[in-house]
Amino acid sequence: VQLQASGGGLVHPGGSLRLSCAVSVRTYSSDTVAWFRQTPGKEREFVAAIRRTENSQHYANSAKGRFTISRDNAKNTVYLQMNSLKPEDTAVYYCAAAPGLIVSEIRRTGAYNYWGQGTLVTVSS
Repeated sequence: VQLQASGGGLVHPGGSLRLSCAVSVRTYSSDTVAWFRQTPGKEREFVAAIRRTENSQHYANSAKGRFTISRDNAKNTVYLQMNSLKPEDTAVYYCAAAPGLIVSEIRRTGAYNYWGQGTLVTVSS
């Protein structure tokens, strides 16, 4: 059971990055895959989630209109396309997986069974 996050890096404000999360867990166990982020001294916060069974996507208010979460089931990979990046998007981004979650649970870190190692995104001029 593994999640491998990649794609972080340094980008200027207004730029774009695409994060990838390679998911090597059973399909049932990864029905819901989400991205969270964390900065030093703060709690890990929800960014976006995608649910396979429901074919639905969910976003934090800070991500709506700028970020897009998608999944390629053939490649067992979930992506987070981040556009119009801002300095406040700077954080370590983590992907996480869980069996199918109801909407009220998807923003809760404790609902996820599996976590990737994190990838650092730095938005700076």
